[in-house]
Amino acid sequence: MVLVVATSQANLFAARYQMATSLGFHIMLAAAGVAFPFITLLAHRRGLRHKDRDALRLAKRWSKVMAVLFAVGAVSGTIISFEMGMLWPGMMGPFGDVIGLPFALEGVAFFVEAIFIAIYLYGWNRLPARTHYRTLYPIVVSGFVGSFFIVSANAWMNSPAGFTLTAGEVTNIDPWAAMLNSATGVQYVHMLLAAYMLTGFTIAGVYAVGRLKGRTDRLHRLGFIIPFVVASIAAPLQVVVGDVASRRLIEAQPAKFAAMELLPETIAGAPMTLGGLLVDGEVRGAIEIPGLASFLATRDFGAVVPGLDAVPADERPPANIVHWSFQLMVALGTGLLALSAWFAFIWWRKRDVPQGVWFWRFASLAGIGAITALEAGWVTTEVGRQPWIVQGVVRTADAVTAAEGIVVTAAAITGLYLVLGVATLAVLRRMSRRFAAGEDVATPYGPEVAP
Repeated sequence: MVLVVATSQANLFAARYQMATSLGFHIMLAAAGVAFPFITLLAHRRGLRHKDRDALRLAKRWSKVMAVLFAVGAVSGTIISFEMGMLWPGMMGPFGDVIGLPFALEGVAFFVEAIFIAIYLYGWNRLPARTHYRTLYPIVVSGFVGSFFIVSANAWMNSPAGFTLTAGEVTNIDPWAAMLNSATGVQYVHMLLAAYMLTGFTIAGVYAVGRLKGRTDRLHRLGFIIPFVVASIAAPLQVVVGDVASRRLIEAQPAKFAAMELLPETIAGAPMTLGGLLVDGEVRGAIEIPGLASFLATRDFGAVVPGLDAVPADERPPANIVHWSFQLMVALGTGLLALSAWFAFIWWRKRDVPQGVWFWRFASLAGIGAITALEAGWVTTEVGRQPWIVQGVVRTADAVTAAEGIVVTAAAITGLYLVLGVATLAVLRRMSRRFAAGEDVATPYGPEVAP
């Protein structure tokens, strides 16, 4: 049964634009909020265990950056929490009791993380060394837990569970079943690994730029290696999880899979389509690899794979957008995996970082690549579900608010995020210059080193 709540086509584009802008901005900060504390923990742990002053200096510097990103993320996350109710009453109204639990639990995780970030920042040279280091653990755990709750809410939109629709009324509500729906596990791990790739490659990219500018000191070397290794470990794991996630779509969201692979018709031995556009029901300008889409989906080159014709025309997502965003994500992910393999091979042979300038040029761009891949993956997930806001239950057009002024709020949100983005980059740039100039690098837990 499909729940029809309200229709306001005039607001649909503005609401979707506003939500996409908010999520696109926030997801980068959310990823950093999950992974940055763990990378900082690794540096801090090395500093204490090996009495490594450079590692402790990195941890202290990173803690300041982490705090800035957390503060900005708190603003954008709060905006999204209001937008969910204001823009989409057709979903949050009838289903608030179904999906409200993970939002509430994420709020608890958020406050725990905020409290311990404050303690960690204040604790430098004020708390005993081991006690101070251990305050990182609640931050890391809160990031894991909080991201699980938020991703479970999005997974529910892709795989709704925990309720029954009876004559248009939501009954038999089970919030735990809703939160632990069939999509939660794989979607959470996929997002978690993406967060580690984005954060690790972005931090490492900053130090790669420093290397290109001639900064070859141990601090820059260590600042590159720690986050790059974390991201490099996540990269091959992401390939495995991404494969599992894609294969799951054959049964759960066949229209999304067909759009990703640009399959207009149900076919045996479905080809993998590289590039191309779907025009008037035909794929044009593409390179096709026979049977590969069937193999990736079922491990059988001749298997039948449902195409877009398997669902009614008014339930098909915009295939070209989904296809190209998916291909961009895969292409960038493959490039990052290759860069990780390059580093691993050189390290295995020489126990040192690569020396060639091209490695460092690519490494300096890895963060941008990881951010773009994450955004492209998010587009694939969200646009690929259209026209549903809750898969098979509520259409996006039926969930949007009928209130006036959404165009104005969309413009205001765009302006706000532009200001936030520019201000954040300016603050981080100023911090980077101070660090490069040698300011605020006193060795924690010990005396200054004589020049």
